[in-house]
Amino acid sequence: MNQWMRMTLGAVAACSVLTGTLMAADPYVEKIPGTDVEFKMVPIPGGTFTMGSPESEADRRDDEGPQVKVKVDPFWMGQHEVTWDEFDQYIKNYETEKQKEFNPLAGQELIDGVSYPTPQYEEGIALLVRMGRAGGFPAADMTQTAAKMYCKWLSKKTGHFYRLPTEAEWEYACRAGTDTAYSFGNNPDDLDDYAVYIDNSEDATGEPAYRKVGTKKPNPWGLYDMHGNVAEWTMDQYDPEHYAKLAEMPQPVSVQDALNWPKAEYPKVVRGGSWNDFGDLLRSATRVGSSLDWNEKDPQIPQSIWYHTEAFWVGFRVVRPATEPDEATKLKYWEPLDDFVKDLMLKQGDKQIRAVVKPGE
Repeated sequence: MNQWMRMTLGAVAACSVLTGTLMAADPYVEKIPGTDVEFKMVPIPGGTFTMGSPESEADRRDDEGPQVKVKVDPFWMGQHEVTWDEFDQYIKNYETEKQKEFNPLAGQELIDGVSYPTPQYEEGIALLVRMGRAGGFPAADMTQTAAKMYCKWLSKKTGHFYRLPTEAEWEYACRAGTDTAYSFGNNPDDLDDYAVYIDNSEDATGEPAYRKVGTKKPNPWGLYDMHGNVAEWTMDQYDPEHYAKLAEMPQPVSVQDALNWPKAEYPKVVRGGSWNDFGDLLRSATRVGSSLDWNEKDPQIPQSIWYHTEAFWVGFRVVRPATEPDEATKLKYWEPLDDFVKDLMLKQGDKQIRAVVKPGE
C-alpha cells in the first residue's frame, strides 16, 4: 500500500461523516499532448460532509452558515494549483491563432470550439515575472471565464473531461475528512507549515509573492496549497444566503443540487485564500465573492473577460469527475452562463477584441 493510500484510508477511518468508499482508481499523471508539461491528479473518495462552519469557529462569517450536509460523488482533483507552465501552453495557442491570420500554415493545430485569451496587461506581466512564472509557479490573474476556457481546451487536448470544482467539491476536498477550521486543525499558528500567506510570503525582494506549488505540507488527502498560495476559482455564483436555501432542502443535499450555477458576471466564489491574505481567510469554510473592483484599472472598452488588473492572488485547479457527463453538461461547465460574457463572445466571433482607450477619449 503506497503512502498516499495509507494517508487517505486513515482520514476516512477517522471521520464518521464520510459514508462513501474509495473509488477504484489511483493518482495519475497527465501530460499535455505535444509538450513535456505534466500535472498530477489525486482521487477524492465519495462521501457526505458538513459544509460551512459552526457558529463557535473563530473568525467565522455569516455567509458560512447555516451548515448543511452535502453528498459528494467521487472525483479526481489536481494535486497542485494549475501552474504557468500548464496555462502558458493554452496561451501559446492564442499566439498561434494570431499568426495564422497572416500565415495559415504557421504553428500548431488549433482546437475546435475553444476561445483563446487575449494578451495580458504589460503591468501585470512585470509583476508576474517578479513573483515567478516558469518552473512551477501557480497561474494567477485570470477571470473565471478564462479558467473555464482553459478547462475546455485541456479536455479537448487530452481527451479527458476537466472542469472547475464546485464550491461544495472544493470544501470537501480541502477538509479531507476533517471538521476543524483548517485541514490540519484549529490553530492558525500552524499555518506556516501548510500555507503561503501574508505572514510568510515575502520573496527575495522583500515583497509578498506566491511560491512554487507544493512547497508546503499537503492536506490528509495529498492536496497541496488548498490553504493559501493563490486563491482558487470554483464554479458557483456567490450568494451569501445560499446555505440558508440549501438548509431548507432534504439533507443530505446532492453535490449537483448544491451547485449555484452562475447567472451574472459578478460575484463568483473564490476559495482557499492566498499569499496576500491573513490566516482567517485561509480557513476551509471561508467564502469570497469576486468583484468588478478586481478589474478597476482596466482601460479597455469592454473590460477584459480574460484577465484582472488587480487580482494577482487568484488562480485555480482542475477536477475530473469519476463518471463523465454527457456533452450538454460538459458545455454547461465550460461555457459562460452569464449573459454579459456570453453575448460579448458571440458578438465578437467567440473572441474578445481588446480596444484600448486612448487618452482624452
